[in-house]
Amino acid sequence: MLDNIASLTPAQIVAELDKYIIGQHDAKRNVAIALRNRWRRMNADKSIQGDIVPNNILMIGATGVGKTEIARRLAKIADAPFTKVEASKFTEVGYVGRDVESMVRDMVEQSVNLVKQKKKEEVKQKAAEMVEDIILDALIPPIQGRNNSPVNLSTDPSVMPETDYELNERTREKFREKIRNGELEDRKIEIRVQQSSMPGMGVMGPGMDEASMMNIQEMISGMMPKKTKKRKVTIAEARKILLEEEAAKLIDMDEVKEEAIFKAENSGIIFIDEIDKVASSSKKGGGGPDVSREGVQRDLLPIVEGSTVNTKYGIINTDHILFIAAGAFHVAKPSDLIPELQGRFPIRVELDSLTKDDFYQILKFPKNALTKQYEALLASEGVELTFNDEALDEIASIAYEVNTEVENIGARRLQTVMSRLLNDILFDVPDKIGANAHILVDRAMVQERLAGMVKNRDLSQYIL
Repeated sequence: MLDNIASLTPAQIVAELDKYIIGQHDAKRNVAIALRNRWRRMNADKSIQGDIVPNNILMIGATGVGKTEIARRLAKIADAPFTKVEASKFTEVGYVGRDVESMVRDMVEQSVNLVKQKKKEEVKQKAAEMVEDIILDALIPPIQGRNNSPVNLSTDPSVMPETDYELNERTREKFREKIRNGELEDRKIEIRVQQSSMPGMGVMGPGMDEASMMNIQEMISGMMPKKTKKRKVTIAEARKILLEEEAAKLIDMDEVKEEAIFKAENSGIIFIDEIDKVASSSKKGGGGPDVSREGVQRDLLPIVEGSTVNTKYGIINTDHILFIAAGAFHVAKPSDLIPELQGRFPIRVELDSLTKDDFYQILKFPKNALTKQYEALLASEGVELTFNDEALDEIASIAYEVNTEVENIGARRLQTVMSRLLNDILFDVPDKIGANAHILVDRAMVQERLAGMVKNRDLSQYIL
């Protein structure tokens, strides 16, 4: 189940991350090692395998420098279940709000979805054939042959001429070809679809946690009969609806749950953002919000250390889940976290603030660069948009300057700058700028459209 990692060395993982994230080589190296170590643990001697714990990582850096993106891309490379949570959203046990165990349940849910998606791909061909038969039955109902069970006809099917059956079959095959060729996509048919028979459960009772509530809901849902309703839809819509239903019937959910739990426990990644928000910026005792912050840290501790969490899919052990925490730490310092929690994030990585050259490279090289996104958006309207190097250099310069002069929001500043630069063009397409037009963005256009952006102190226009 960790084949994706087996085929990638740490250097190759960094190379994959380089396709989307500029700079931050120290952070990339550390996450690449952490990812490879998971495969190494699974292939280590069985006698020590259970004792090898992941080296959780604490990322320190300003907003917009790539902390979340590194973790998200890492999970994608490993095909690992991933969830991102904000530490500031959690509350101490006994207070109203989200409890820290919910992040494990969220991650398990992602794991189940990943495994289900994989299983659906495996049965997709068979499900598609079943859907084709259902659609065909709705268009041309089959006639039973001589030796088959009776059908609702005015005559006895046992004496029906075989030629009627053959004629029906030939007609069905012709329509089957039309369905496969997409000739009947807009034709409407009536199908039966499943509908949820689960009523709302209302508020949790006293002493019930979220997992218990979900288990009860699932148990009651399983006991209640599945209801269906008739819907009149096009064949294209019917195919989408029925493919989902038929694929679900072919999947063994017990197998899915078992595989998902294993995947969550051994390759799951939980990204805890804004960890600095629950760090006490003062060592002074007394009441106030710091008490609750420390309570959240103490609730996080057993999850990160390794414990069992009850989910609706079963018990999850968190011993080998990789936790990546991140924060800007402008006010608080990593040392303001409680010592026990600090010890559970032994790898500390400081991410660099972005330079003008970083902005230029972010605009030009990543697979999902903003420039490529805007080019793709306008290409959908038949308009060709291109940026020359001088334009990219000027955009990078302005973004860097605004970050320095106003407020540093990292690479997100580029979205503000690009939006202001291209808004008029995006508005004029296709009314004033028609298909086959070619738009070149050069330094002169950038300077003209973004004139005064740095000098203007009306921050409401620029801060996201």
